[in-house]
Amino acid sequence: MVKNYLRNRVKLMGLYSIKMRASNCEEGTEKHISGAEKIVSGGSLLRYSDALLKRGLYHSKGKADFINLKIEAISSAEILCLDSLPARTIPVHNHQEGMQTIIGLLEKMNIPKAAEIIEKLKETYPMRGAMLLDADSLERLEPDKERGIRAVYMDADHSGRQETIEMKNPYYEAMVLAAKAAYAPNIIGEICISDDPNYVTGYVASKDMGYVRITKLKEKGSQDGGRIFLYRGDRSEVQSCLDYLEKQKVLVRNIPPLSDQPVPGGKGANNKWSFIENTLGNLKDNNLFRSMNELSSAQSAHVSFQGQDMLMLASNSYLDMSNDGQVKTYTLKVMEEYGVGSGGSRLTTGTTSIHQQLENLLAKFKGTEAALVYNTGYMANVGIISALCAKDDIVFSDELNHASIIDGCRLSKARIVVYRHNDMDDLEAKIKANPCAKGLIVSDAVFSMDGDIVDLPRLLEIAERYELFSMLDEAHATGVIGKKGLGTAEYYGLDKKPDILMGTLSKAIGSEGGFVCGKQILIDYLKNKSRSFIFSTSLSPAVTASSIKAIELIMNEPQRVEALQKNIQYFCQCLRESGIEADSQTAIIPIIIGGEKQTMEISKELLAQGYYISAIRYPTVKKGSARLRITLMSTHTKEELKRSAQTIGNIVNKYRGRNQS
Repeated sequence: MVKNYLRNRVKLMGLYSIKMRASNCEEGTEKHISGAEKIVSGGSLLRYSDALLKRGLYHSKGKADFINLKIEAISSAEILCLDSLPARTIPVHNHQEGMQTIIGLLEKMNIPKAAEIIEKLKETYPMRGAMLLDADSLERLEPDKERGIRAVYMDADHSGRQETIEMKNPYYEAMVLAAKAAYAPNIIGEICISDDPNYVTGYVASKDMGYVRITKLKEKGSQDGGRIFLYRGDRSEVQSCLDYLEKQKVLVRNIPPLSDQPVPGGKGANNKWSFIENTLGNLKDNNLFRSMNELSSAQSAHVSFQGQDMLMLASNSYLDMSNDGQVKTYTLKVMEEYGVGSGGSRLTTGTTSIHQQLENLLAKFKGTEAALVYNTGYMANVGIISALCAKDDIVFSDELNHASIIDGCRLSKARIVVYRHNDMDDLEAKIKANPCAKGLIVSDAVFSMDGDIVDLPRLLEIAERYELFSMLDEAHATGVIGKKGLGTAEYYGLDKKPDILMGTLSKAIGSEGGFVCGKQILIDYLKNKSRSFIFSTSLSPAVTASSIKAIELIMNEPQRVEALQKNIQYFCQCLRESGIEADSQTAIIPIIIGGEKQTMEISKELLAQGYYISAIRYPTVKKGSARLRITLMSTHTKEELKRSAQTIGNIVNKYRGRNQS
């Protein structure tokens, strides 16, 4: 069953099996943390090894103090290629309903003792491996009852499928194991519940029935989980089953994408909306459902929300330009002359003298040859990166970069190498390990959820040494850092700038849009190759005018930036005096709470007391690092900042005290 295409794919690089097992020792007892494996070509060995190590180091079940990484050379002739099982989903409302669903499926498989088998699942929770159970007598057949058996040496066939190696994919990994087990001698079925506290799903699988995913088999946060292989056959053939599961190398091909469409005849059948209902229900259950708050006033230091005056501590309008009188007056004047819409894309009818004026002003403001305006910062990042990079290129990206950078990298189809946050030594090591003919280093200037600043001097030094493009997203740096608010290069006192200087018009500038500044040749290239620029209707003249006036005010009235920077220092001092650790050089001041539910409760309590502060949760930040994201304006008064810091301190410390008691 080994196919010739497998040998062609391997070429001269060779194949390797990589297995990772992570554990820790608590009070003398070894606890399994994580396990994963891959079958990869030699050219991918280092990248996948690094990714698996990261999985072992950073896991929701705890911190590992022992990681075993085993790498073995294998031959393509040893590999059995299997087609994936068909996959289906049964949505359920709770884990009790999920367990009943398993019983019903086992009974359809002609396994009469289904309820007793479910009880046996509890015996697998402390085991590292799976239980091998006689489906009729319920006799356990694995040689080591404490450890169980481990099905290993398997992976999905990744040819023809894009994969982000830094991310685990529980669905694909489950489909691989289910397919291998289904073809094992005398295995008639498998039951699995994930032991990961972040996953509540599980499945039942067999060669005849396929893979049936069940959406809820335990409560969120539970580390209970286990696996049973159901055996029916002669005892003399048990060893051949064990040898297959533990030694046979397998690649599983044609794994279908995950679908939450229900099993025909199952709960939710013939309801095309069931997967949406189920997804929204899970978000609500896990305190991750998002909704919008409606303001009924201009975005300024104070806003009107639900009929109440609120102190705004969540806006990105750092210099309060979106409600500035001079900006509004000039915008109205331009709107009278140019109208309210642009009428087309920039390359057809959507370029006016106002657009040209803004781009000239941006280039002067940032000290570059030219500039180009996009409709949003998101569209700028997606359009720039996807135009500059292609399949054979490499993008070196900070692990905490904004989603728009991540999406731009993915859209480019370049290989993405993620380096540790703001760690220039790790960046250089990754560059040395991944040489390329054309590459890009891209980073946020000010990181949007943490408020820290990129180490730009080192980044530029490394980019120049290895002849890579450098790109900086200055969305939260423009108008905020540097004596005159010119951004990161001014903050560090550098004459040299990144090759590609991207920013937004929607933060300190207080309007809408994104931009890129750089050499004229770069701008000419993007005008011709950047799809998000070419195929979008241009910004309206009125919006463009508001950006012009705001930039002029920043350039001509540096006291605005100075006022913001003084407010940042004073507010951090007030927070520290209130028992909250705070130290930021930017307008973004995070207070890490941890749990999603608690963070939402604190945010609601602050809102009730007149303070509008955003609660940031997964997936914007990592699970377990939910936070209050406080942002300041130049127009906040010292009295407002001191009073708000005291209130924030009282409420946050009250909740933290509950956790400690």
